[in-house]
Amino acid sequence: MQGETPPAAEPTAATPAVEQAWNLAEPVVEESSVAAAEGAKEALSSQSETVGSVIDTVDTVALSFGDFRISLFDVLVVAAVIVGILFLAWFASRMSRRLVRRMTRLDEAQQLLVEKVITIIVWAAAFFLGIDLLGIDLTALAVFSGAFGLAIGFGLQKTFGNLIAGIILLMDRSIKPGDVIAVADLAGNESFGQIRKIGIRAVSVTTRDQREYLIPNENLMINQVENWSYSSKNVRMQVPVGVSYEADMKLAEELMLEAAKSCDRVLSAPPPTVWMSEYGDSSVNFVIHCWITDPEDGVGNVRSAVLKKLWWLFKDNGIEIPFPQRDLHIRGSDQLERLAELMVQGRKPAGSAKE
Repeated sequence: MQGETPPAAEPTAATPAVEQAWNLAEPVVEESSVAAAEGAKEALSSQSETVGSVIDTVDTVALSFGDFRISLFDVLVVAAVIVGILFLAWFASRMSRRLVRRMTRLDEAQQLLVEKVITIIVWAAAFFLGIDLLGIDLTALAVFSGAFGLAIGFGLQKTFGNLIAGIILLMDRSIKPGDVIAVADLAGNESFGQIRKIGIRAVSVTTRDQREYLIPNENLMINQVENWSYSSKNVRMQVPVGVSYEADMKLAEELMLEAAKSCDRVLSAPPPTVWMSEYGDSSVNFVIHCWITDPEDGVGNVRSAVLKKLWWLFKDNGIEIPFPQRDLHIRGSDQLERLAELMVQGRKPAGSAKE
């Protein structure tokens, strides 16, 4: 009827959309933790109730920073993941080096280059694997990681520069382990040494007196380097010799050649030669040129052996080895003559002076 009040509507069930809106209106607080720790916790708890209770006890010891919560169990899991990743990367790089060294088709420089490339790939893969296992979201740290990466880039630019320089040196094979190069110390004194190792940052060069120089890779790439064994290990060395002006020059040259040929390390082809270099103040100077094929064993000992043999050959054949001589000419003067008279008078006996 027109004046009747309609009956009250029965309460209806809330629709899913309304329930979802109601739930969104309620404040929700979620605590973030390490993804790897959550997965490990669920996997271990499902295996045994005892293990699960122990994990829950350890997990109760925690620190909260706002919405972020980290427990003792999270720390243990993160440490275990890091140690495992480091061990896996170390083991993989070591095994790869062993496999590369068994490749007989590659020389020592090529093997070292392949080892370095594989090592870089292994450690890069280990880094990203650790990031994935730990569940670290790099997008949340985009701003911080960008600034941090820029600072690291400026701080480690020399390190990365030396790394790239070492790889380039191995690729063009201009410097390789076993080469003999000239090395100059801080005082400018030059000596030679053999390359023992090409590292990530520097090249290790060992001299004959067992001094080890660590030269940055960039220096060897941008500076002039004297490599004695780049294309060939044959090295010509010089032995200077001086003889008297009165000596038989032809015989002296024959003895010099005999002394050079008597040394075991001197090559017979190309044969030793003798050149006259100059007319010196006290001697006629010669240079013995001889070739060796093992400069890493030293050159001073070869020079010493040649000179020792030549000493006895000169002695046996009457060839004089001169020493510096000077002729002194004194000009006459009145003062000098008076001084000479006084000296003569001073030498006379006392009786002759009275006469």
